[in-house]
Amino acid sequence: LPAIPTPIGTRHPLRVVENKIVSIFERLGFSIATGQEIEDDWHNFTALNFPPEHPARDMQDTFFIEKGEQEIALRTHTSSVQVRVMENSTPPIRTISPGRVFRNEAISARAHCFFHQVEGLYIDKDVSFADLKQTLLYFAQEMFGSKAQIRMRPSYFPFTEPSAEVD
Repeated sequence: LPAIPTPIGTRHPLRVVENKIVSIFERLGFSIATGQEIEDDWHNFTALNFPPEHPARDMQDTFFIEKGEQEIALRTHTSSVQVRVMENSTPPIRTISPGRVFRNEAISARAHCFFHQVEGLYIDKDVSFADLKQTLLYFAQEMFGSKAQIRMRPSYFPFTEPSAEVD
């Protein structure tokens, strides 16, 4: 008789977590958008209102790749995927963009030069902060259990303000 096959291998923990996150947001009606890991300056910085002097544009923070006159880099966030979604879609838009991102950081027990990120984008009429809060609470409770709570604190990021330099 043939032997009973022994399953070899298992799913990677990052894939298990990513699949659970994707499943939760799909149940909420979000689509999943993935994108390239090598990005041009427009999609990685300029379209997101990163001014030329922003620290993220420094060689110390970003992995730039030489390709003639064009400035390209390993993406520093999955926001570049959201830019592409907005360029190719019309509202309403409800999407998440999971993926690997790269930062030129010293490798330590707390940090590595790449990590995984999930960003969400929701554009529609009559969407409010209450929708964001409820979405994040639902996600937290589905991901970590029904007793999970969230706390929202305001922060100021000056580079997110509209700039006269960006159309």
